[in-house]
Amino acid sequence: MPEKIRVLILSTSAGTGHIRAAEALEKVFLEDSRVGQVECVDALKFTNKIFRDFYSKLYIQLVDTAPSFLGWWYRTTDEPWKTDKMRLMLDRLNTQPLIDFISAYRPQVTVCTHFLPAEIISYLISQKKIDCRLSIVVTDFHCHAMWLCRVFHRYFVANEESRIHLVNLGIPAERIVFSGIPIDPLFKPSKNKKEMKKNMGFDPDVPVILVSAGALGVSPAEIILESLESLKISLQIVVVCGKNVQMEEKIRKQIPKLSNHAIRVYGFSTEIHKLMDAADILIGKPGGLTASEAMAMGLPMIIIAPIPGQEEFNSDFLLEKGVAIKCNEFTTLAYKVNYLLTHPQILQQMRKNAFKHSKPDAAYKIVQILLDDELNPPMPVCLNPEQKERT
Repeated sequence: MPEKIRVLILSTSAGTGHIRAAEALEKVFLEDSRVGQVECVDALKFTNKIFRDFYSKLYIQLVDTAPSFLGWWYRTTDEPWKTDKMRLMLDRLNTQPLIDFISAYRPQVTVCTHFLPAEIISYLISQKKIDCRLSIVVTDFHCHAMWLCRVFHRYFVANEESRIHLVNLGIPAERIVFSGIPIDPLFKPSKNKKEMKKNMGFDPDVPVILVSAGALGVSPAEIILESLESLKISLQIVVVCGKNVQMEEKIRKQIPKLSNHAIRVYGFSTEIHKLMDAADILIGKPGGLTASEAMAMGLPMIIIAPIPGQEEFNSDFLLEKGVAIKCNEFTTLAYKVNYLLTHPQILQQMRKNAFKHSKPDAAYKIVQILLDDELNPPMPVCLNPEQKERT
């Protein structure tokens, strides 16, 4: 009887999309009888506090206080192989406990949903310090240069454009899989939206607007509610504040001042898939995971305040595919919501587009390929970026 496969999934808590993608993969790996053990780990837990704050808290602070700087940084560093040596030196200075953990665990399959652990493992393989197969799962619709590793076995990307981008950078085409972004298998729509609305305690004949602040609660939700107050048609509005307790408290205090619509407020919710199923429109930021979940549910989006950098690229993708519209000014948000609700044929087409471009089984596809690889393990790809050649 063959030995059960040990799987290591590594991510970081810089934002929550990377973690959610890792958890989706973990759930699917555990369903397969070939797998004996799965460890799903936040790589930042193995680093010191200064380094953790740099990768997680600083990011959120920049989103909140200096988004323009974040956008500048994103674009400046998005040049293939420009900063990999500097980043690797910095990461190795702070991640020795992570190296020790990987060496002790001895994974056969290693999957990274964030570039930090990916580049560490890539280096360790190149130095023959560990023996495992490294696969990199890109969790946005644009493959930023930070995701590039010199040594790896497979890349899984969100769309065909990212696949072509990597091919033209010299990544062997046969090692790149257009899989989509892995999401929890729970994100499957019911057959009857009105029935789901009833099950969730909504009036089935009144539109449901889902306002997503993201799991970290970085969102202008208060302004959104004020904007929607001017709508004369009845709405049922659900605001999900994530882990931002202060925002949740502010919204709850704001509700008595608003009278035109029924409003519900959630903190961090494990039922977001049910809320998406009941909703007619999602208003929020275009994070890679949120957008992928919404598309899997056939839920049209109104994009607001995308974070400069990766969310702007995500926004471009969603607009191009016809699954979202963008609101550049909050003064026009009510108008855009009203337009979609009074033009059901447009809303229905957006719903069809969302289903068409969704990849709800991405996690299953990734897991199947990686476990099948164990029957005939591929050799690692070793790139020489200076020569810009394939090896």
